[in-house]
Amino acid sequence: MAVKKHLSKERTLVMVKPDGVQRGLVGEIIKRHEALGFKLVAMKTVVAKEDHIEAHYTLDPEWRRVTGEKTIAGYKSKGQTPPSEDPFEITDNILKCLKTYMSSGPIVAMVWQGAHVVKMVRKIVGGTEPLTSDVGTIRGDYVMDSYEMSDKDNRSIRNLVHASGSVEESNLEIPHWFDESELIDYKLVSEQILYDVNLDGIME
Repeated sequence: MAVKKHLSKERTLVMVKPDGVQRGLVGEIIKRHEALGFKLVAMKTVVAKEDHIEAHYTLDPEWRRVTGEKTIAGYKSKGQTPPSEDPFEITDNILKCLKTYMSSGPIVAMVWQGAHVVKMVRKIVGGTEPLTSDVGTIRGDYVMDSYEMSDKDNRSIRNLVHASGSVEESNLEIPHWFDESELIDYKLVSEQILYDVNLDGIME
């Protein structure tokens, strides 16, 4: 029987998208993650090729269908007519826009580690649409884009950051961007406070 890893070993992929890099928000985004106690185990700046971006978004074979269906439902919930009733036709355009957006300039790709890191990072990043993201989240505080504006301009929504949506998703995404040799195992002093059961070693 396989031994289940401690929650402190959970990892997630975070990418500062080209708009986040251009606006000088890399340090602020890193600061938000460090303040929660997460450990940065890999980071690099890359200019991604369009085929690499397409492969990233389609690592999950259901992505096209699910994303298309959500988009159609989103239009209808606002009383709007979707551009198509075919989810695959919808995601063809979404993917085209994403490839243009994500390959337009440097991306800072990172792997963060810590307990509940996937859910916690999604919480601090905020919802996909900056307009409706909560105050206090990265997207809610630092960008003002909306689905209405991006749809009108036929482009991807500019929301600064990508973060894995689940542990399963992170397990697919991390190897897509990083070789195993690029992921560094090391200790942080703060981990003794975060994870040590008895807080041993605080007092001399």
